[in-house]
Amino acid sequence: MFHVLVTDAISADGLAPLLEADNIKVYRNNENYNPKDIQALLVRSATQVNEELLSTLPNLQVVARAGVGVDNIDIQAATKHGVVVINAPDGNTISTAEHTFAMISSLVRHIPQANSNVKGLEWNRKKFIGTELFGKTLGIVGFGRIGSEIAKRALAFRMKVVVYDPFLTESRAEKLSVTSLPLEEVMKMADIITVHTPLTKDTKGLLNKSNIHMLKKGVFLVNCARGGIIEEEGLLHFLNNGHVAGAALDVFEIEPPTNRDLVLHERVIVTPHLGASTKEAQYNVSNQVSKDVLAFLNGHSVSTSINLPTIPKEIYNKIQPFFQLGKKVGSILSQAMKTPVEEITVTYAGNITEWETSILTKSIIAGFLRNRVDTTVNEVNAAAIAKERGISYGEKHIDESYGYSNIIEVEAKGKDIRMVVRATFIEGYGARIVHMNGFDIDFSPKGHLLYVQHTDRPGVIGQLGNIFGKHETNIATMHVGRMLQGGKAIMMLSFDQTLDNRLIDEILQIPDISSAITLDL
Repeated sequence: MFHVLVTDAISADGLAPLLEADNIKVYRNNENYNPKDIQALLVRSATQVNEELLSTLPNLQVVARAGVGVDNIDIQAATKHGVVVINAPDGNTISTAEHTFAMISSLVRHIPQANSNVKGLEWNRKKFIGTELFGKTLGIVGFGRIGSEIAKRALAFRMKVVVYDPFLTESRAEKLSVTSLPLEEVMKMADIITVHTPLTKDTKGLLNKSNIHMLKKGVFLVNCARGGIIEEEGLLHFLNNGHVAGAALDVFEIEPPTNRDLVLHERVIVTPHLGASTKEAQYNVSNQVSKDVLAFLNGHSVSTSINLPTIPKEIYNKIQPFFQLGKKVGSILSQAMKTPVEEITVTYAGNITEWETSILTKSIIAGFLRNRVDTTVNEVNAAAIAKERGISYGEKHIDESYGYSNIIEVEAKGKDIRMVVRATFIEGYGARIVHMNGFDIDFSPKGHLLYVQHTDRPGVIGQLGNIFGKHETNIATMHVGRMLQGGKAIMMLSFDQTLDNRLIDEILQIPDISSAITLDL
């Protein structure tokens, strides 16, 4: 008999797979139970699963979040306690897509404002002349599960759909009947723009006071993804001057929102983060995690694990350094290649080939995808998400280890681009990147990095130093690599803080520097 504790409000329908199982005993939080008996914990967002709680449940094996976000779960603490964390990554996809499209329709037809007008015993038809969706161009920024569902609905309304997603392959765009374009082109063409990216350093303030003027005059903006992707101050500015015709917001930088001028603006419609708030979505996420908990407790694998999959401790101890290194190599490639990638090949050499390397390959794929998709990605679901995004991958073992006891080489290829990174782990020195795209180099993959491609000429490093000095930015480490004297070269610099985009723009003004890309590991 397995004992499951449910601490937040989850309906009996959602818990049915557990309640109907003969070998499961389910406790609600207000019932008497022995903490030592609990093997599974089901929560929503109210329960804080932290070190303190985990310490009171010594035999806990799995924590399940009935939803997508896991902000209330200390993943590191759970992993330390040997507790698997699972969630429901796609249970609210349809709910959020439908809510977004409802917001679009309500926005362009002024439905909330007209409703208030009539309820105020007025009848001002001329004030609420709307805009048809037929024939209009919808710009979708971020094209994961939710973005693709919105595209299907827009096409049914006979809209033209243009998409900005730097990682969307041509084949997937063609398959879904959308046009993939750079962000600037989407901004110029779209009559309505809806954002569906994760909130990262690259997407925070993606539409802001300095670039919203590039949008069509009279554009409509929609955010049902994450607060902060559309900068609220910039949005309010362009609403006030009439450049933006209206906005629909389900999420905010601070929730509940504190920007009263934005919330109360006559051309803004708002909802209190309702994207996942449907009966069906609540049932789906609860039912999904209930099934996964039941499967896990009965000894079966689950595809929604957030942290490490269960592997024997002796094997885990051996591969752990390479497991973490693999994630970082994948992340380096993903951040350095801001383009669609169609194929990833992982090559192992040295002693590492004696181990089971498939889990390492999946850690590399997970590291590559983590900043490219709008859902949680890990070693368990990385293969499925890669397939969904049109990315194939494979691994091979070879004899050539380039003088190292172990080596991992990862090659990523797109339509017109290819990048190779080699890495190793050296006892006493830790993880090292030893090769990038034909250049031998040696640096530790951690912290805030700047990857510079340049021409090997005197004075380049000096010009860089002057810029950093002017901005009072201290270089922690610097590593350089070149093929031939006076030819192409690379630099990898590390810093104690994230670099400002204005500083990067200034660096790119140096004639001998061809690119400068920030990497956060």
